[in-house]
Amino acid sequence: MNRLKTCLALLILALTGLMPVYASNTAAPADGIQPIVTIQGVSEYRLDNGLTILLAPDPSRAQTTVNMSYRVGSRNEGAGETGMAHLLEHLLFRGSPQFPDAMAEFSRRGLAANGSTTTDLTNYYATFASDPETLQWYLSWQADAMLNASISRQDLDAEMPVVRNEMEHGENSPFSILMQQTNAAAYLWHPYGRSVIGARSDVENVDITQLRAFYHQYYQPDNAVLIVAGQFDPAQALQWITQSFGTIAAPKRILPPEYTTEPVQQGARAVTLERIGGSPIAIVQYHLPASASDTFTALSMGTAMLADSPAGPLYQDLVQSGQASQVFGFARALQQPGYAVFGAQLQPGADPQAALRALETALETSGIPLLDQAALERNRTAWLNQWQKVYDHSASLADALSDAVSRGDWRLFFIEPMQVRALTLDTIRQALTTWLLPTNRTSGLYLPTSDPVYAPAAPTADLAPWIAQLETGTTRPATTAFDTDPLALDSATQRSVLNLPNGQVAMALLPKPTPGDQVFVNISLRAGTVQQMQGLGLVPDITASMLLRGAQGLTRQQIEDRLTELDSGLTFGSAGNTLTVSMRSSRQHLPTLMELAFTLLRHPSFPESELQEIQRSLETNIENQAVSPAWLVQNTLQRHDQPWQPDDVRYTPTAQELSAHAKTLTRDQLQAFHHQFYGAGDLLVSAVGDFDPQALTDSLRQGLAGWQQAPAYQRIPDPWYAVTPDVFHIPAPGKANANYLAVLPLKLQDTDPRWPALALANYLLGGSQDSRLWQAIRVQGGLSYTVGSRVQASAWEPSGGWSLFATMASQNAAPLQTAMQQALADALKTGFTQAEVDQGVKSLLNYMKLGRSSDSWLANQWLDYLDTERSFAWQQATITRLQALSADEVNQAMRDFLTPDQLSIAIAADTALSH
Repeated sequence: MNRLKTCLALLILALTGLMPVYASNTAAPADGIQPIVTIQGVSEYRLDNGLTILLAPDPSRAQTTVNMSYRVGSRNEGAGETGMAHLLEHLLFRGSPQFPDAMAEFSRRGLAANGSTTTDLTNYYATFASDPETLQWYLSWQADAMLNASISRQDLDAEMPVVRNEMEHGENSPFSILMQQTNAAAYLWHPYGRSVIGARSDVENVDITQLRAFYHQYYQPDNAVLIVAGQFDPAQALQWITQSFGTIAAPKRILPPEYTTEPVQQGARAVTLERIGGSPIAIVQYHLPASASDTFTALSMGTAMLADSPAGPLYQDLVQSGQASQVFGFARALQQPGYAVFGAQLQPGADPQAALRALETALETSGIPLLDQAALERNRTAWLNQWQKVYDHSASLADALSDAVSRGDWRLFFIEPMQVRALTLDTIRQALTTWLLPTNRTSGLYLPTSDPVYAPAAPTADLAPWIAQLETGTTRPATTAFDTDPLALDSATQRSVLNLPNGQVAMALLPKPTPGDQVFVNISLRAGTVQQMQGLGLVPDITASMLLRGAQGLTRQQIEDRLTELDSGLTFGSAGNTLTVSMRSSRQHLPTLMELAFTLLRHPSFPESELQEIQRSLETNIENQAVSPAWLVQNTLQRHDQPWQPDDVRYTPTAQELSAHAKTLTRDQLQAFHHQFYGAGDLLVSAVGDFDPQALTDSLRQGLAGWQQAPAYQRIPDPWYAVTPDVFHIPAPGKANANYLAVLPLKLQDTDPRWPALALANYLLGGSQDSRLWQAIRVQGGLSYTVGSRVQASAWEPSGGWSLFATMASQNAAPLQTAMQQALADALKTGFTQAEVDQGVKSLLNYMKLGRSSDSWLANQWLDYLDTERSFAWQQATITRLQALSADEVNQAMRDFLTPDQLSIAIAADTALSH
């Protein structure tokens, strides 16, 4: 199951107040808990029954993350048991006698919660707006799930179609299947060669008694690590952990030993996959040592250097030669000896065999000598920057600690930076030369030779020397908590207009303490009218994407190196007649980053070679999209009855039209567009984090000084228009996973007094895992892995829409459509009770509080408020309205707008399977 992505962009409505700042990162242990060690603010404790506890308090954000990580994954499954670890992950959410519907309860309490299964670990996680009661409840659920999950035949039968649908998600992707089959060929004996989700025959015929035995064997305190990170009281958390988990007896069973060791590969192996649609892909896989090994660290860094874009050898040999649109490489960090994968997305018409040979040659012969110290420092800096960002964000830190547990020891998270800093170029080259060998490769042909050279047996990992170097008893830097109540945000934000000779800049600046002195800045440059955008097609988007590929003496690589050096992020995005610049940096580096951003904005060089690469990549992406069920349903409904002409910026093109336009793009077009529309005049700027408002204002003055004034801005209208309801059945041959999408245009503005009630109605209908659609179609019907609904309304004009979506097996397309119709009819007939309404409001407010704990979200929201001339007072008013809603108001709003017979529906499925 993938991490929960709750779609609340239109409903995240600010609330909640200041949480207490705790004086210490460590806590005196409760009875029955043994303190072990503290490293950089992460404290390890142990219960008498063997449960390991990691506490990482961080009061800087009003959110808490809890991970329960069980050291069991697909690696631990026996013959006929494949997929069992993943099945258990699903069934735990089916509940227990005490908690009969865990996922619905998560939604009610505002938890962003889910689970994941890998080869080495099963992890259950939740992030929520910091609240002691919610933390205590979630800990009690985790303790109950460890002992009392129902694991019933009824639940298994109900969840089976959902698991099949998840299988089909992967089966739609040629890359996923190619990876799976290549991996299976690389491993003769070790379970790493099997897919985590399991063989369909094993999953569909699983024995419930055997599944329960697997659960009771591995879901025990001595095989689990409980991680709590973020804003919470450590002493109180330890007390609750003792109450919830301390009564669980230490297990008497002994976990079965693992004997299987993959023998050294003694020759190249080959896999060929033939399927419908998409573009060619070539991948090469090599066996590597376990991730705790120093050798793995060198190989992982070397992998990144070889696949680095645009400076790496793979990019130079395959992308610049026109054989591939992109290249990639990653080392799979596993508890036991893992692997590295390199690959290339090939250009349509390229010779796959020739590209594969070029890939192998670059990896095994020509590429390694080209790696230099600059490449090492560039990738080392990027790695360390990313590590710091993870450490500074409590939810990411919890995930990273869980990942380290899966690889053998949570302290790996703190050991790896030491290993990375200790790397030398010679070490990396030697490791790559030793392991990237034809005889250790899965992708090519076997070639007999009289004197083969084999990779060595994987060394045993030894963490002891590194553990001895860890500085224990250390804490994380303190960051003051911040009040994210809507009105407090308004009060803390400095709003002003900067008047310059060449235009105005409306600003919303919110300085606040952040871990790592992070700051997020957004700049919106607005210019032109809908008439002036006429006939430009892809030009605005491609102009924006070219900005990072060269400017005023800076190459693409130099720009990327500069961003790495500054430990900063910079993106440019275009929508209609608005360009958005998004920046992430630190207080120290923000002025330099802004200087770089304005250099790229004002003086792009538009290299011809980079444009050609973008065109090749576009062609590949369009070809892949054209056979994707998700894209097909969306494109079909966006095009249905659209009133716009092909030269209108609001027009939705076909895949063929996109491809034709992409091929005709020229550098002159991009330069002309930049010359006409890029400039000062009408800018919006939002900033949230640790920064000096005056320094930021000075940077804006300097960046805009002397720049031409862009054409006057007029918002592009997006009016409501009538759509004739229709049903579209779209063939998607070769796609086991199908998509359903239904849309209903609404003549509605968010100033309508019914909007809060309608937004809540949608949440109760299909916006959560406790919604009517989720319960009817996923939980009871077992027809869909993903099902839900969204509603939106414009802030500018009466124009919005309601959409319903689901994924399903192609053979379930018709039953799902029927089930969707029935669920809507039932909701309209019965409506929602006052208890459902009250619970829905409570749940929404919790999610909103969680959303506002994110600085990047606050920066985006302020940019939106500058555009609509609103503030968080607007959200507070909406919250107040939500809290006062009655069931009658919510039901009436739903019945006013939701008319099922006016839905336009698109279903993309393999017709050979759907009938």
